[in-house]
Amino acid sequence: MIRRRTQAVYVISVAAELAGMHPQTLRIYERRGLVQPARTEGGNRRYSDADIEVLRRISELAESGMNLEGIRRVMELEAENDRLKAELAAAQRQADQATARARDAGGLVPLRQALAVFGETPSFLRERERDRERDRQER
Repeated sequence: MIRRRTQAVYVISVAAELAGMHPQTLRIYERRGLVQPARTEGGNRRYSDADIEVLRRISELAESGMNLEGIRRVMELEAENDRLKAELAAAQRQADQATARARDAGGLVPLRQALAVFGETPSFLRERERDRERDRQER
């Protein structure tokens, strides 16, 4: 059976050893809201591989001189950044699929690019006006 990355299996002493910390440090991080281990029915902490990764990231940031509040904020921003990247990727996939469907259905028509200079009529509008004027004269 394959264990999920988020499956809480490690007791605090093993998690502390895997993360390279003292068990009391893990308790402090929990109290500060930096990590939320699962709890057994008896109330014992159980840490997952994902929790160990978080603890290692906390350790990296602490070693760089950051205090616990700074670490908490950095980790919040990293999580938000990951969420936004995933959201952007999903939106890009949707746009690509919609574009492909429209192209396949013949619903997309190439649009000529035009440079608009403030105060001047764009060239594609001047051309359209000339075409309309020509059509009027031919009638």
